Amino acid sequence: MSRFFFLIYGGIAYLLFLATFLYTVGFTTNLFVPKTISGHPELPWINALLNNLVLLGIFAIQHSVMARKGFKKWWTQVIPDPIERSTYVLFSSLVLILLIWKWQPMGGVIWSLSSPFLSGLLVAVSLLGYTLILASSFMIDHFDFVGLRQVWRYFRNQSYEPLKFTTAYLYKYVRHPLYLGFIIGAWATPVMTTTHLTFAVIITAYTLVGIYFEEKDLVNFHGKVYSNYQSRIPKLIPGFRKKELPRETPVPVSDRVA
Repeated sequence: MSRFFFLIYGGIAYLLFLATFLYTVGFTTNLFVPKTISGHPELPWINALLNNLVLLGIFAIQHSVMARKGFKKWWTQVIPDPIERSTYVLFSSLVLILLIWKWQPMGGVIWSLSSPFLSGLLVAVSLLGYTLILASSFMIDHFDFVGLRQVWRYFRNQSYEPLKFTTAYLYKYVRHPLYLGFIIGAWATPVMTTTHLTFAVIITAYTLVGIYFEEKDLVNFHGKVYSNYQSRIPKLIPGFRKKELPRETPVPVSDRVA
């Protein structure tokens, strides 16, 4: 009975993730959804700023704390291993829903492009960034990343085997293509309001901090193998390697700090 329940639980968490992700794309690009990041201000500027900083803080804390090894060790004493990842995905979606629901526009325009071509180009770049997030997850194992592989194997009465670390697609040229897509999606906009700028700056800062802690964990776990990977592959700006890595050289197959 628990196998079936866990499978349904993982599927619901995944569907909520997809819906939240798609809404977030519309929210930050001001496309297709009723509430967007740069709407009409309803609160005094300072009140809106403090509100948004608190929401972004909750987002950062949830993503970082729940991804830490120590928390997972404690957390899996409460949450069964097969649904640990699905629960992380569920909480991440709920926190993002809270952020969108309670987000307060602040007014003010930093830049606004008048050219339809350039405006369309920046929107396309932003959408490309969000596409890169999903694409990066498929370059490793999308279904493991969102917890479906774990619950499916449990449903089939198969033991869970962590993914092997291999060089895959963009991970040959940049260590964190998923995070890169998130940053591109946040910054590429034809109309940069004060509200949007606050979001982009905080998200970028959080991403850089998250990468720092994630890579400390990876170095501690994999030692020189990951250190060598760090020395050869750029962190966020794609580039070509100076030397070809051995085929079986481990590289990170997922970005799970954030």
